[in-house]
Amino acid sequence: MSTPDAAATPSPTLTRAVPEPSAGAPRRWGSLGPVGLVLAGGISVQFGGALAVSLMPRAGALGVVALRLLVAAIVLLVVCRPRLRGHSRTDWSTVIVFGITMAAMNGLFYQSVARIPLGPAVTLEVLGPLALSVLSSRRAVNFVWAGLALAGVFLLGGGGFGSLDPIGVVFALAAGAMWAAYIIFSARTGRRFPQADGLALAMAVGAVLFLPLGIAESGTKLTDPVTIGLGAAVAILSSVLPYTLELLALRRLPAATFAILMSLEPAVAATAGFLILDQALSALQALAIALVIAASMGAVRTQVGRGRAKAVTG
Repeated sequence: MSTPDAAATPSPTLTRAVPEPSAGAPRRWGSLGPVGLVLAGGISVQFGGALAVSLMPRAGALGVVALRLLVAAIVLLVVCRPRLRGHSRTDWSTVIVFGITMAAMNGLFYQSVARIPLGPAVTLEVLGPLALSVLSSRRAVNFVWAGLALAGVFLLGGGGFGSLDPIGVVFALAAGAMWAAYIIFSARTGRRFPQADGLALAMAVGAVLFLPLGIAESGTKLTDPVTIGLGAAVAILSSVLPYTLELLALRRLPAATFAILMSLEPAVAATAGFLILDQALSALQALAIALVIAASMGAVRTQVGRGRAKAVTG
């Protein structure tokens, strides 16, 4: 994987080139701060993921992804009404690759959870952002935070994955690689398009690419009103809200720090299971969550300290 340049260290010029969100939802969400945006997106994803698992028997894994991308694309296109003219060839190339990355990430992950439990799948998938954090980092301390988060991720997976379906494991790891690519191209798209326009266009690209696969697997099941309603809820919780929040966060948060924060996903999933599904946490799982959260907090504190040092010397 190539080291992200603009995504890891966004230049002030590029950052200022993106118009500030106009009054409304983007500005209100932006008031949370970049870390708050990432955390809010992660919580939304976990609720959407739980709903998606319940929808799979109705529509199949590919059908769920197709519904999720299609509904999300429609909602974002209607809300954002992105401008189609005035963009360079590089702008369009970036948004198309971003759309392909989102479609691949979703498709691979749902193929994974169709074969292995959700917890181990998320745990394996998050290794992609962790690898990105190490590859894009230029400070030795970030390797410490990445290693700490990695230890927590494996503890959360029970210390090993030997009993899992190997095909499901491969799908989860591939989804993690696409997640790392998503981080890079989300950041680049956010700098090239105002507000969430680039995200809306990328989601439309992903929906067009994936819809034939969903129809081939699920056919008329996708026209069932209940399935459409559940698919719309999954789209809002798992795509529209988190992707918009993450895109806004990546305008102010370096990719390396964002990637470490993504390691919170298994911890959020385990906590949601305890609070909502009454799934008790073992001592090992609690330790894993503590390690992952400590790594995320360390990464954020390191980045904040670095930013203050630059401000003083500048």
